[in-house]
Amino acid sequence: MFNRFLLLFLVSSLAVAEAAQPDSTASEVPGSARNGTPWSAWIANSLMTEYPHYAVYDTSNIIWDYDQALVEFAFWNVWKETGDSVYLSYLKSNIDYYLSPTGRIKTYNFDQFRLDDILHGRTLLNLYSLTHDPKYKYAADTLRKQLSQQPRTPEGGFWHKEIYPEQMWLDGLYMAEPFYAQYAAMFDRKQDFDDIVKQFVLMAKHARDSATGLMYHGWDYSRKQKWSDPATGCSPVFWARAMGWYMMGLVDVLDYIPKNSRHRSELVSILRRLSDSLVKYQDKKTSLWYQVVDKPGKEGNYLELSASSMFMYSFEKGARKGYLPHRYSQIALGVFKGLTSNLVRVDSSGLPVLTNICSGAGLGGIPYRDGSYQYYTSVPRRDNDFKGAGSFILGCVELERAGLIK
Repeated sequence: MFNRFLLLFLVSSLAVAEAAQPDSTASEVPGSARNGTPWSAWIANSLMTEYPHYAVYDTSNIIWDYDQALVEFAFWNVWKETGDSVYLSYLKSNIDYYLSPTGRIKTYNFDQFRLDDILHGRTLLNLYSLTHDPKYKYAADTLRKQLSQQPRTPEGGFWHKEIYPEQMWLDGLYMAEPFYAQYAAMFDRKQDFDDIVKQFVLMAKHARDSATGLMYHGWDYSRKQKWSDPATGCSPVFWARAMGWYMMGLVDVLDYIPKNSRHRSELVSILRRLSDSLVKYQDKKTSLWYQVVDKPGKEGNYLELSASSMFMYSFEKGARKGYLPHRYSQIALGVFKGLTSNLVRVDSSGLPVLTNICSGAGLGGIPYRDGSYQYYTSVPRRDNDFKGAGSFILGCVELERAGLIK
């Protein structure tokens, strides 16, 4: 790990450095201390100030999990955009905390078969490509081996976890498939792309509601869960962030699907269909989405930052890559303006605070989560939660690449 005081010095220096003047299309938070620093870097700097050693909330419970992995990937993109090595050093120190010199992963349990554990694999592959250090390849190989043994439904869909038998969750498509696709591309395993696409197609088939075009959080092949509809197997409501994970998985996997693959058009069609449906449920005043997407104004519901950021990222990247019509770029910009006007504030130290972020939601388990409207709207919210901060940074990077914000 690099010295804490050196990091704080670098972060402080970067935060006050003069940069290009903000574009006229960029929103500015009242009282902001951004001083021309790009939005993505400003949020990243704030995280490094709050968590100078590694990206964890609670240092008594430092586990290998997807929250840190999302932040790592966000920092990788900030580094690629800015060229500033402080972001690369931060993400590398975070993942190195978990790795032995040979690449054994601390706090990781292979036999739990958690798709959530796979997301770190993207950082492992990125660092292996950059450094050629074999420990990153060894750790990535371990995660790929998990996928080869991951329990599946009879149709071939990955169980979300060993403790959730016969269940596929939208979250899992982001946790596993971009890594799976990147690994396949890097190590010439073209035969894996059929399996990767299958995971998205199965959820589009089983979890999509034909009336709204929206997708339910989970699907239970067995219909044994109390939360599952006896006829469809789907969970009860449309949770925004679940669809956000799924959409980010789609646009990221398409980076690796071969250009001549018959599957590209299938995935693009799924992305367009879901995007068109989501836009219909956008809050007209703020351009954001509610925690439960189709219940605006209902008691307990609220505009949620992480999901709105995920849609912003997916729309802008989808438009830039040509998967979505160009108008989605302007929709993404509108989401950014809605987020910065409504859900981002500045604290007394001049640091940004991202608000209204669902701290985490799931299905089943102990205590049992029934997937009801009351459940999703009662989950605690947490400021600067990594799922919100990571996705907001990613969305800002995409808009910065397009020259829409600075």
